[in-house]
Amino acid sequence: MSTAKCRFCMTPLATTFVDLGMGPLVSSYLREDQLDCMEPFFPLHAYVCGNCFLVQLRESASPETLFGDYPYFSSVSESWLRHAKTYVDCMIDRFGFGAESHVVEIASNDGYLLQYFRERGVPVLGVEPARNVAAAAQEGGIPTVVEFFGTATARDLAGRRKADLLLGNNVLAHVPDLNDFVGGLKTLLAPDGVITMEFPHLMRLMLENQFDTIFHEHFSYLSFSTVGRVFEKHGLQFFDVEELPTHGGSLRIYACHTEKPRTPSERVQELRNREDAAGLNSLDGYGAFSDQAVRTKHTLLEFMIRLRREGHTIAGYGAPGKGCILLNYVGIGSDFLDYTVDRSPHKQGLYMPGVHIPIHDPSKISETRPDYILILPWNLKDEIMDQMAHIRDWGGQFIVPIPEVKIY
Repeated sequence: MSTAKCRFCMTPLATTFVDLGMGPLVSSYLREDQLDCMEPFFPLHAYVCGNCFLVQLRESASPETLFGDYPYFSSVSESWLRHAKTYVDCMIDRFGFGAESHVVEIASNDGYLLQYFRERGVPVLGVEPARNVAAAAQEGGIPTVVEFFGTATARDLAGRRKADLLLGNNVLAHVPDLNDFVGGLKTLLAPDGVITMEFPHLMRLMLENQFDTIFHEHFSYLSFSTVGRVFEKHGLQFFDVEELPTHGGSLRIYACHTEKPRTPSERVQELRNREDAAGLNSLDGYGAFSDQAVRTKHTLLEFMIRLRREGHTIAGYGAPGKGCILLNYVGIGSDFLDYTVDRSPHKQGLYMPGVHIPIHDPSKISETRPDYILILPWNLKDEIMDQMAHIRDWGGQFIVPIPEVKIY
């Protein structure tokens, strides 16, 4: 196998960040008639570049395979809808976007966010490669271009109208060609326009042991410092950053053209300093993460074995990508979890990739009254525990596996 090179700076990759072995594509949910068929597994070996410190997977499956038909609909999560509406209100208040503005969202999913701009009278356009979720947005009245975003798509869209606000939530990590993508942002942004991008923060991933967020759809794992280098290469300047609680800890960066710079907030340098102190700009800072993931695997598996030996029943809540990775890496199948539930009707009636755990409607919990519920989308644990508080009526308890195994 040829030596992999960094997808940003092309330096040969020689340093392992964490190796989770082989795993299925987390979006490849199975029908019952597929359970006896062979499933493709791909390596989940993350490297850190010794030059720019970008943490990344090698590209093992094409973007078309990963995102052409996507099972995740953003509107399913009530907390995520609240997050989107708050963002829209903040952007309009801060930058004054209105009826004369043009807002473009990259990876706009089912229109979960752009609907709130539209309600405020701001013209919008979505760019979404997944045909099925793009169709849902279009049915909801959100104009959506069904394309993968890059410089070619950006040139086409810019020929019609450039974006006064260009945003993307949880898309930057999904991009196999970072340079093409960020170059496209530069092309599509209006001269005085603003870019915001949200992405899970590598520093939080490391500090809070979020190894289950490493899966094939996430090509890169991003620090503020490294993303800043990528944007600067393409003529874009960071002028602000916010730290968010979403997805276990995310960043929202604000960028503009370097030709029309804005005065950076104090938060920009302060976060750079904290990342330096955390060792994110030195290979030495990445060395301990792999051992931490192995310890968590052993602890969770030992805990689940003890519960089963004691005769307890255990169900899962959620069928997210991170849950698929956790279950496959730790080795938790239907011998431990009787089933899992998910609010998305697009997942109900299917089976989790690799481990073949059936996915039901949440009403299944009340029917079977399990002793424990393993919360797989642990970033939504508060929302889920509120929704499922009735399990305490029969003495049920919640298990949250990340950052460490904890009972609620």
